[in-house]
Amino acid sequence: MIRTLRLVVLLAALTGVAPAQDVQGIELCTHESRMDRRTGCLQSNIEYLQGVITKNAAEARQRLSAAANEAAALKGEVAGLKGEVATLKAALATLQARVEKLEAGAKPAAKSDKPAEKTAPPAAR
Repeated sequence: MIRTLRLVVLLAALTGVAPAQDVQGIELCTHESRMDRRTGCLQSNIEYLQGVITKNAAEARQRLSAAANEAAALKGEVAGLKGEVATLKAALATLQARVEKLEAGAKPAAKSDKPAEKTAPPAAR
């Protein structure tokens, strides 16, 4: 019973592996009995396949060209963004230097601003 079930599963798997498939545009030339008609059929298939190859190659070149143009545009955009980042870093460094200068100038002033010792007010006469 198990052996039969395995055989059925195996046969089902094998029939699904390679189903017959027609290629659209290709003629079956083996049914032609005359040699000249068979040759003409094969030649027609060759011309069709060459046309498909040419069309696919042109489409591939077009897509490749579009991708190359997009990559070049993105590289230009990245270069522009790198320039903006460099400008922002320089501005940030300038601002940080100003802040440090202001903090350094404020520290000595804070030390001299100690509250003076309170002296007693002069005695009233």
